[in-house]
Amino acid sequence: MAITLAEINSQIQEHDSKIAQLRKQAEELRGQERAGVIEEVRRKIAEYGITASDLRLTAGRGAGKRSVSAAPAKQAAKYRSPTGETWSGGRGRKPRWVVEALAAGKSLADFEIK
Repeated sequence: MAITLAEINSQIQEHDSKIAQLRKQAEELRGQERAGVIEEVRRKIAEYGITASDLRLTAGRGAGKRSVSAAPAKQAAKYRSPTGETWSGGRGRKPRWVVEALAAGKSLADFEIK
């Protein structure tokens, strides 16, 4: 018994609708649990007399948000290709021109900017 593409697509649609239904159900349950947690935290705050400063919460806009550090500064180029492309030699993938040059037997010293 061979299964057809139409049957597979039908099964995919059924699974997709089931996934959507389960996600909606999970979101509803999370909302209910969240409401319970909030109520419990409020009771504990009242019971122990905890203040916002005890929790190191700040007032006003952006309360509770963590500071975001600035993006790291770009490094100066250390290597230049014969066509003028540059590379700092930093972390991450090497540019294609570097990979190809190394595969051809050249060294990074051949491309150093002096």
